[in-house]
Amino acid sequence: MPATGKPRRSKSQRFTRSIAAFGTGSAALALPLIGATGAFAAPAPSSAVQSVSGKAATAAAAKSAATKTYTVKQGDCLAGIARDQKVAGGWKKLYQDNRKAIGADPAKISAGLKLVIDAKASASKTEDTKTSTATTAAPKAAATATNTAATDSAATTASAFTAPITGATVGTPYHQSGSMWSSGYHTGVDFVAPTGTSLKAVGAGTVVSAGWGGAYGNQVVIKLSDGMYAQYAHLSALSVSAGQTVTAGQQIGLSGATGNVTGPHLHFEIRTTPNYGSDVDPLAYLRLHGVSI
Repeated sequence: MPATGKPRRSKSQRFTRSIAAFGTGSAALALPLIGATGAFAAPAPSSAVQSVSGKAATAAAAKSAATKTYTVKQGDCLAGIARDQKVAGGWKKLYQDNRKAIGADPAKISAGLKLVIDAKASASKTEDTKTSTATTAAPKAAATATNTAATDSAATTASAFTAPITGATVGTPYHQSGSMWSSGYHTGVDFVAPTGTSLKAVGAGTVVSAGWGGAYGNQVVIKLSDGMYAQYAHLSALSVSAGQTVTAGQQIGLSGATGNVTGPHLHFEIRTTPNYGSDVDPLAYLRLHGVSI
């Protein structure tokens, strides 16, 4: 008897169609996933570049902010600039950092010259001092403050400079030309003063010579603490002797008119060596060390 109802499908047909449907569905599902992965991965290189660029810009900005400059004004000296700008290490550090721009003579700086000032060390030291003071017990802080004050006082005394003579006016200036001088110019500066005026060591140092100096008459030459030499000439009396150590402001003799002179005065020189011909501008040197003259 013939079968009734719908004809039966073979198992192989149903299986084949299932595979086809599964394959089509898988492809439809796989494509968005691949697309999403690609879209997610694409911005990564750009993000990395931006991150590197940001770090480089930050580093450049930090370096720029850390570098401070100062433009020299008329009448400025390295000592005054170092003091006003709070340079750790003083004028010597300032000169060392700008030696190429300044040249061989630190006393000769011209208006308009741009100096590099590094105040980071000074600021760091200040912050460290504040932190230390805030976290230290009172007795210990008091002892530290006392020791620091004593050290600073000793350092100030050792590095202090003063004028070689008090209240005298400047006569013949440095480097004035003329045939009366063997070098063709005046190698020092003259201070007009009557015989017997007290003469002072401009800074701490050691006397390298004290006695007769030919055309200079009675003279005293002192090697100063920074390695420069101060010469005092035409003295009427000597108060020191060779080998003696002196402090800033100590009397080293009295002004006079000995040697080759036309009248009583102090001939004062600053030299790089104890010998004639190594002179530098004496007033510029004193101003460099904070002396108003």
